[in-house]
Amino acid sequence: MSESRQRGGGGAGMDQIADDERSTPAASASAWLRAAGAAARAAARALAMSPLAARNAALDAAARALRAAETEILAANEADLAASASTGAFRDRLLLTPARLAAMAAGLVEIAAQPDPLGRVLAAWQRPNGLHFRRIATPIGVIGMIYESRPNVGADAAGLCVKSGNAVILRGGSESLRSARAIQAAIGAGLREAGLPEAAVQIAPDSDRAYVGAMLAGGGVIDLIIPRGGKALVERVQREARVPVLAHAEGLCHTYVHASADPAMARRIVANAKMRRPGVCGATETLLIDAAIAPTLLPLIVADLTALGCAFRADPKARAILPDLPAAGPEDFDTEWLAPILSVKVVEGMAEALAHIARHGSAHTEAIIAEDRAAADVFLAGIDSAVGLWNASTQFCDGGEFGFGGEIGIATGRIHARGPVGLEQLTSFRYLVEGSGQIRP
Repeated sequence: MSESRQRGGGGAGMDQIADDERSTPAASASAWLRAAGAAARAAARALAMSPLAARNAALDAAARALRAAETEILAANEADLAASASTGAFRDRLLLTPARLAAMAAGLVEIAAQPDPLGRVLAAWQRPNGLHFRRIATPIGVIGMIYESRPNVGADAAGLCVKSGNAVILRGGSESLRSARAIQAAIGAGLREAGLPEAAVQIAPDSDRAYVGAMLAGGGVIDLIIPRGGKALVERVQREARVPVLAHAEGLCHTYVHASADPAMARRIVANAKMRRPGVCGATETLLIDAAIAPTLLPLIVADLTALGCAFRADPKARAILPDLPAAGPEDFDTEWLAPILSVKVVEGMAEALAHIARHGSAHTEAIIAEDRAAADVFLAGIDSAVGLWNASTQFCDGGEFGFGGEIGIATGRIHARGPVGLEQLTSFRYLVEGSGQIRP
């Protein structure tokens, strides 16, 4: 894993994938994928034609099954934790608790409560010859999801894919394999209860690297690959995939405290943006603060974060105010810490803040804290990131917080989807044309 971009420590990523390589021959993995893909294709057709009530019933039943299997799922998670070498924020990603399991089930219920993403009329028009055109939202088909240590990712992906009429083939990391299997069993129970095919949600038999290779080469079997994990995993998927990829860069997120910021608000937001859960991709990794207010406000922010266990890497202007802060190295502003560490830079106004983000950001999420609406408008127009926030924590970059019920990832590219990927982003479209006997001259 590249030290220059991601140094939280203890995570999975490419090193974990390499560790997973055991004895499954590539031919065996490919044969499994062909069989799984054929079943998934048939399941996707059934889902696409199923009534909304059936898909919603499957999600509600899966949520009940998750709650009923709490003891088994938490025991599987304890076994994963016991076998894992992860520490700190990465261990927190792997951890399941009764509250997190309840939230997972609630997410499925919330997805079920969302409007049907299928059959929506995206556009309609009539030509002078009387032909009537409609652009209709349709499922993508078979989704391949490759993810690492977060067990809830499988439940979110399953819920969103089932509701949007897509089948999904999951490949989880070795660290969360027991948890992932237990969760997938509950999802399967929900599908059975609703009379929908269990093959709509499948998981690779184990975390062997061969299954990743088979999925990446799965053109004609899988319609879209979504990687969810560290930079090394995403880079490998983008490099090797022979299937379209909906990917994200790392979450190198910034919070900019403008000279007009309310000090109390700034302190509250920065503390949450960095320390609520430092290991999530929406955590702020760099604080930018205007020089006009830094001498009075920066010491207070640093004191708040220090009390919460945060460490710092500071530029010379910040260290001129607080000499005890460790100096930032040449790579620190390019680092997604995924840990309680914050890079700090004092800037001479909006232009320098935007230039810094353009140079060092990953197009994920940026926030400005300002009372000046005009300044906020300039900032939000000036960033080129998937999500921009004004006077709110970057940790709101989450599908549940957007009202999507969940997310299958945060897209930072510029094609098809950006930001949290929910139900609507898991659909494509086709055209229906209605005539009354027209022929083309």
